[in-house]
Amino acid sequence: MDVDDPSPRVGGGGADPPRIRRLEESVVNRIAAGEVIQRPSSAVKELVENSLDAGASTVSVTVKDGGLKLIQVSDDGHGIRFEDLPILCERHTTSKLSAYEDLQTIKSMGFRGEALASMTYVGHVTVTTITEGQLHGYRVSYKDGVMENEPKPCAAVKGTQVMVENLFYNMVARRKTLQNSNDDYPKIVDFISRFAVHHINVNFSCRKHGANRADVHSASTSSRLDAIRNVYGASVVRDLMEIEVSDENAGDAVFKMDGYISNANYVAKKITMILFINDRLVDCTSLKRAIEFVYSATIPQASKPFIYMSINLPPEHVDVNIHPTKKEVSLLNQERIIEIIKNTIEEKLRSSNTTRIFQTQAVNPSALTQANMQKEKGTEVKMSSGMKSQKIPVSQMVRTDPRDPSGRLHTYWHGQSSNHEMKSDLVSVRNVVRSRRNPKDACDLSSRHELLTEVDSNCHPGLLDVVKNCTYVGLADEVLALIQHNTRLYLVNVVNVSKELMYQQALCRFGNFNAIQLSEPAPVRELLLMALKDDELMGDENDEEKLEIAEVNSEILKENAEMINEYFSIHIDKDGNLTRLPVVLDQYTPDMDRLPEFVLTMGNDVTWDDEKECFRTAAAAIGNFYALHPPILPNPSGSGIQLYKKNKDCMASGEHVDNTDEDDVDQELLAEAETAWSQREWTIQHVLFPSMRLFLKPPKSMATDGTFVQVASLEKLYKIFERC
Repeated sequence: MDVDDPSPRVGGGGADPPRIRRLEESVVNRIAAGEVIQRPSSAVKELVENSLDAGASTVSVTVKDGGLKLIQVSDDGHGIRFEDLPILCERHTTSKLSAYEDLQTIKSMGFRGEALASMTYVGHVTVTTITEGQLHGYRVSYKDGVMENEPKPCAAVKGTQVMVENLFYNMVARRKTLQNSNDDYPKIVDFISRFAVHHINVNFSCRKHGANRADVHSASTSSRLDAIRNVYGASVVRDLMEIEVSDENAGDAVFKMDGYISNANYVAKKITMILFINDRLVDCTSLKRAIEFVYSATIPQASKPFIYMSINLPPEHVDVNIHPTKKEVSLLNQERIIEIIKNTIEEKLRSSNTTRIFQTQAVNPSALTQANMQKEKGTEVKMSSGMKSQKIPVSQMVRTDPRDPSGRLHTYWHGQSSNHEMKSDLVSVRNVVRSRRNPKDACDLSSRHELLTEVDSNCHPGLLDVVKNCTYVGLADEVLALIQHNTRLYLVNVVNVSKELMYQQALCRFGNFNAIQLSEPAPVRELLLMALKDDELMGDENDEEKLEIAEVNSEILKENAEMINEYFSIHIDKDGNLTRLPVVLDQYTPDMDRLPEFVLTMGNDVTWDDEKECFRTAAAAIGNFYALHPPILPNPSGSGIQLYKKNKDCMASGEHVDNTDEDDVDQELLAEAETAWSQREWTIQHVLFPSMRLFLKPPKSMATDGTFVQVASLEKLYKIFERC
């Protein structure tokens, strides 16, 4: 190698670092243009926002080949001054602000002066404009931010027309990507539709080049609902509810929101969320996620909602300069605003979710007759593709969608549920759990992995299919629930299933638990004494023995406090007080009446001197504590209400009274029992079974120990009825 060879050297201490060079302005501008104008829909959005900033009352958009060949946006705004045309498409030229401080109070949608400039670096831009009072307009073409020629006088209508041709002609990779992907035109239509819903005083139209009919055509109106009807159709408007929110805690009322949200009757496959903040079309992922959670927790079939929101804040509370395309903004006190909106939507949905409307459709008699003839003959239906599909016998037809609640038992119970729904305890509990937790491997202990391997190897594949694809029907009694899998009906022992689920979750979340903070520290020694006093085997005469057992177990738990806190998030302080418990299943809190029994089990039944057995027995104790046992208070439904009578003379004599006087019943205790039982029933349906479908790996023993029992089969029922 020559001494003067400028090629870089690899290795060796004498290699010179690469030189830093100043990029040419054209390179810088082209890089920036690719970031601002990411796709044709980005260009349309920028141009439409410029038209709205210009005070236009009519905006027309024409698109060819998804915007790659042609984008034409025309408006009737105030136009562009002749003397401003030379610098119109230079970077950072704008009429929206003059100093950085103006950003604090900016009200226009554009402010950087980058959009038009960026378009000239990635496309051919032609502008035709006329201002009020001029006899003629001017047309000028731009390339790389400068005019290609002097403005030419021409005939023009009021306003401005911007035409962008051959977008991304000099960005081969970007153009190929867009040509190979789906047409960008649906995104453009979606943008225009959103603007049309919000700006009800502006006429919008959007069409493909050469098309006779516009895909979006909205006329100015005084009603927001009329605007939504024009764009999205009457079927959407029929299922919308108006919603208004304001920050009443703030003295100057800095936060206001109004809009429309869909009710329980609205059904769609994907969410439609139109969000404007200070008249700016933006996205807010955290708000969208919060609203989706509220709907999934409130609407039975978890249908995707339709949302239109307009949020108004003081301009100084909104940072609009955080995204290259101004797609996102940052709000002052954003978390509090989202929480207020979420709570308001939840309250609105709960108050309106008492009735549902089902649309009926008239049946064509001729089609019905033809279908019946085909059914009687048992012929096969030939599909359009030429393939033949076998008719499903009625005895094997599954009549319940696993995600549709219409087949559940509680749908037909009206008398008791209406009273329970009014309980404040139930209102505070979320309706549906879709656990999104993905625990990290905080502990790589071989014992824990061996236990998880045992769970996997002992899983029953048939029951796993039942669990993953079952439909919850309802509770059969205090312990058993009914589920449907395909054409079979099963009885499931809720206590056994929940115990196994909690055990497996305790192993899966090992070392990665969230925590439940107790409102007051609970002395472990007193909890142990309470459990021992409730133990029927101990009797009442062994008080000294109970004290001794409580002391021994208390010391054992304090000695192992650091380990059980690290692995299971069960925190016992140095004074022997229990302060925290683990979150084994999100949105679920165990029955605290069983806490003394749990503490006694942890101290007495856990094998502390063997690591694997310690983890197994501790997880089993947690599983038993968190399982959905029947509440300690007796079930008040039916004849059980007799147990809550203040006067128990009739109970002692064995008399049965059908009509119980309200004054003769302990209403406070009865309300507590009703809340406990209805909350357990709700938890089984909305927490246990959704989590069971996601996480449970049923062991083989459940196939024979009565946990899962098949009680009916549609095929066998048909055979019985056929014999009759």
